[in-house]
Amino acid sequence: MKFVVIPISLVSCALPLICQQQPQAAPQTGPAPIYRVTVVERTVKAVNYQYRSDPTLIDFRGTVLLPKGKGDAIVQSKQGRTEIDARFENLTEPTRFGREYLTYVLWALTPDGRPHNIGEVIPGSGDKAKLRVTTDMQAFAMIVTAEPHSAVHQPSDVVVLENQVRPDTVGKIEQVDAKYELMPRGLYSWQVPDNLESSANNAPKVSMREYEALSELYQAQNAVGIAQAAEADQYAPNTFAKARQLLQQAQQLEASKAERNRVVETAREASETAEDARVIAEKRRQDEKIAAAQADAAQAQQTIAHAEAEAQKAKAQAEAAQAQLDAERAARQRAEAEAAAARERAAQAEAVYAAAGAARTLPPSSSQQPSSQQPDASRKVAARMQLLEQLNQPLATRDTPRGLVAVIPGSAFTGASLRSSSSDQVGQLAAILAAHPGLRSGGLRVEIEASTDSSESLALSQQRAEAVRQILVAHGIPSNSITARGLGDSRPVASNATAIGREENQRVEIIVSGDAIGNVPFWDRTYSLTSSKLTR
Repeated sequence: MKFVVIPISLVSCALPLICQQQPQAAPQTGPAPIYRVTVVERTVKAVNYQYRSDPTLIDFRGTVLLPKGKGDAIVQSKQGRTEIDARFENLTEPTRFGREYLTYVLWALTPDGRPHNIGEVIPGSGDKAKLRVTTDMQAFAMIVTAEPHSAVHQPSDVVVLENQVRPDTVGKIEQVDAKYELMPRGLYSWQVPDNLESSANNAPKVSMREYEALSELYQAQNAVGIAQAAEADQYAPNTFAKARQLLQQAQQLEASKAERNRVVETAREASETAEDARVIAEKRRQDEKIAAAQADAAQAQQTIAHAEAEAQKAKAQAEAAQAQLDAERAARQRAEAEAAAARERAAQAEAVYAAAGAARTLPPSSSQQPSSQQPDASRKVAARMQLLEQLNQPLATRDTPRGLVAVIPGSAFTGASLRSSSSDQVGQLAAILAAHPGLRSGGLRVEIEASTDSSESLALSQQRAEAVRQILVAHGIPSNSITARGLGDSRPVASNATAIGREENQRVEIIVSGDAIGNVPFWDRTYSLTSSKLTR
């Protein structure tokens, strides 16, 4: 691994008082120290975990940014999923890498370099953390990075931990050298106040639950601020407005001393929505630049074509004039020769001279400007972003590799029935989908997947899925375009050991996909990799 480092001081801060200021993206104007790290290249091992085998152990080691960091994970590939139970130690506060870094994120990297955010890592008071998640990937590497918020789609360049294959790894493992380039978010600068250290030392202590709620709230503020800096209020107004509304709700819940679980849930949703708004804004800004460049290229092509036509015309006129001069010269020579030989042929020579002196002109060439046609893939990306914007009005919706996913939380249900307000939101979403031309042409499909926590039954999840399906059908979506199924507690997104985790696991997801909006998320991209296979 290679690093380019501009040396300075490392700064850490204590929640809640010190981290309330937002990070500044403007260039540093004073002599205060700045911390910057640019990763040029990094290589990490990816592991193909043996399908449906015994649990496999893998270690985590700290990078030069966090040399004392370490950890391990138990990984087991099961039918339809891979379970990861990870533990980490010596994870100091992420703000030591810069005021804007508020949390850690665990990433899974496919052998071709595509990153997947699989969970937030929250250290406890002893700088230790645990995380238990599932993923649908089979072969992947894992790293941990410091991030401004937990809903990011691309890893930052602050890599603090990376997986390390153990000598005693169980089973047959296919190892792939996955070489990837991390996309830096840009260099953050921050004016360090003179009293920073004393303020941090005097910051009040809070409980772990309060710390988690405050951390999620600051992350949401970070996410909304970053989205606004990316002009999301101009390029993705609906999604950005939804993110700001959720942030305000989280702040109001915190101010009113509401349950910490509700503060965390609302703040996380605000972060995810703000990140979607930022990605939409960046994509649309890039599309504008591409369109402007294409327009400039078309204008330049038109100018070149016009110049070439004028040049061809001038060349034709010059050739015609030269041909006329040559013809006149030849006629004069023939006339003089014939006059000297015989006067009786003078009349005929004169006629030949007159005929040969006639001017000839060549028609100018014409040019045809090529027409352009917008690629089909670009139309699908635009349609996907437009539908995401519309669906974000009634329900919080994210763009994922599975499709556009609108989430109905478990709190929206009373038993197996939807509450009245939530039923109206689902009806609004159904009206948007029913008006989409792709639904009528078969280019869109709708799937409903209901999940519960470990204390609820599979039958309850099926009943909730069917309740949502009936509302969609009642609002104009053909029944043959919808599939609904209950998954029970087979696909948790968080641990069932905590109240927050159980609330996150109680959900119904409405997945909208199909050829009409393409099969790739608008934010998705790949990394350049080289790979090799080793058998152990």
